[in-house]
Amino acid sequence: MPLTGNSPREFHWLIDMLESVDIGLVVLDKDFSIALWNDFMENHSGLNAAEVRGKNLFSQFPALPEQWLRRKVDTVVTLNTRTFTSWEQRPWLFPFRSTRPITGTHDYMFQNLTIHPLAEPDGSIQRVCLMVYDVTDVATSKLALEQANEQLSLLSITDPLTGLQNRGSWENLLQAEFSRFQRYHQAGTLVMLDIDHFKVINDRYGHPAGDDVIRHLASLIKSLLRDADTAGRYGGEEFALILPQTDAEGAGVIAERLRLAVSSEPVMTHGEIIHYTISLGLAALTPDLSSAADWLQRADKALYQAKNSGRNRVCVCQA
Repeated sequence: MPLTGNSPREFHWLIDMLESVDIGLVVLDKDFSIALWNDFMENHSGLNAAEVRGKNLFSQFPALPEQWLRRKVDTVVTLNTRTFTSWEQRPWLFPFRSTRPITGTHDYMFQNLTIHPLAEPDGSIQRVCLMVYDVTDVATSKLALEQANEQLSLLSITDPLTGLQNRGSWENLLQAEFSRFQRYHQAGTLVMLDIDHFKVINDRYGHPAGDDVIRHLASLIKSLLRDADTAGRYGGEEFALILPQTDAEGAGVIAERLRLAVSSEPVMTHGEIIHYTISLGLAALTPDLSSAADWLQRADKALYQAKNSGRNRVCVCQA
């Protein structure tokens, strides 16, 4: 026989079920006075039902998003239909501390919320029920997965030694910059550079020291470039820079600043002081360039000119 709630025994069972379910149940009247506050809410809030019954919800929890919740409840009462909000839209309604302080990575309980209209015998809606679900496990698992995917995505485009763009991702950006030039004809300059006599550094000090020199150069590049510029490790000791909206003269100033910074700041590594220099080749975007590969070839040609003419200098490709 189904429960009707008409007998005292059935009423007791229903109340016992409401108190013991593992979700939060809060019944509010239209003035947001608390009529029901079950065990879940007591356990996580630290306030028992006797303390809060008849009290205004917002006076008990001043941190609640009052305007947001009032709008939600007003919609439920007006339309006589329930509404649902997931943790992805709002991580929590009640600022309850997480019950997983050791295994969890978040301080607060993630919550889904359902607001359900409660009809009176005459069909009018005078009260609503807030149903609060603890979804911390689901939320933290999804957030951890998203973070792992972001890290994998970052690793796929980043050079692990320097933190700069790796060759593949940098070449994609080079193609994008060349395509923008074809559409908008804005200035841009490509810089290719490498470490002078890097094989000698490796042979004399060892490959770990050579890696430190590469990391040192990458750090200087990051510190001197502008936000719009893009640096990549092209391979070995060779680097490449895209300088958007910059003509050859402006790029020459940036390149010379980097050259001087490198030559004046030695690397301290493995008990050794290593002085090193770099050579740089520049190629500005010009209408006669047919492709990004052509642009790259010109900058590479300028780099070889810098190395063949004595190293530790900046050369500009003359188209």
